[in-house]
Order: sequence, then structure tokens, then C-alpha cells
Amino acid sequence: MFDIGFSELLVIGVVALIVIGPERLPRVARTIGHLMGRMQRYVADVKADIDREVELEELRKMRDSVQQAATNIESSVQSELTKAETELNQAAKSAAGEEVTPAPAAEPQVSPAPENPAPAIEEKKEAAALAAEEKK
Repeated sequence: MFDIGFSELLVIGVVALIVIGPERLPRVARTIGHLMGRMQRYVADVKADIDREVELEELRKMRDSVQQAATNIESSVQSELTKAETELNQAAKSAAGEEVTPAPAAEPQVSPAPENPAPAIEEKKEAAALAAEEKK
């Protein structure tokens, strides 16, 4: 702050001793010390307040950028959802439109029934019985 060396401080002390006098010099020095301490605390408080304000401003900027990013993401998701919804609605309408127009009638294909279903049923019963015995 000030570029004061030891020799300058010695000259200031001698002048103060001559001007103020030896009886009042300790009291004046104590008062000056208290005032300097108050000034340093005041300067430190001002610096701390400035630092807090700078940090708050940075946090506000960060909050704003995060809110903007969230808004952008929300709008993109919303637009994608709207786009998907319209595509699904169009697909549903086109599917409904296809169902309304009948396709040419085709003869249903019916598979012939087995001539004797009893052997297939008996085989299934035997397989179930074997599986039950293996579990025991």
C-alpha cells in the first residue's frame, strides 16, 4: 500500500514524540492503532461484500443458463412428442381407412382335422406322467 521504510517510520515517531509529548503519545498511538484496525476490518468487509456479489452474479448467470437449457430440452421433447403423436394419429387414420375398405374376399384356409385325435392325446398324457415320475 504505502512504501514506507524503517527510517521513515523512525522520523515520524520522533516528530510525533516532539509534537504530542511523551505523556499523550501512548494514548494517541493506541487510538491510531484502533482506528487502523477498524479501517482494515471495514476494507475486509467491503472486499467480502464485493466477492459475495460477484459470486451471486455468477450463480445467477449459471441458474439462467441452466433454466434456458432446461427450457430448450423441454421444448425439443415437446416438439418430438407432438411429432410422434401426429405420426401415430396419421397411422391410426390410415389403418382405420384400410379397415373400412374391404379387401377382396378370400376363401378361409381351414386345416384338416386329424383323422384320429386320440393317439396325440394319449402321447401327451404319457409325457406328462413321465415328467411327474422324474420329479419324484
